[in-house]
Amino acid sequence: MKPMLWILLVAALAAGLYFTNFADLTGTTSILARVGSGVVAIGAGVGLWLTRSDEPA
Repeated sequence: MKPMLWILLVAALAAGLYFTNFADLTGTTSILARVGSGVVAIGAGVGLWLTRSDEPA
């Protein structure tokens, strides 16, 4: 589960970077693409936080 969440987090961050800097999107499409990648990134981050172990590092 954790590797999948890490891959999802990295992919969402890369998508957000792409949508912000390189994609030729305008208006509502641009906003929806960035919001979507942000929601996925936040969801993956929360999932990773919830699955952390309680052992000290």
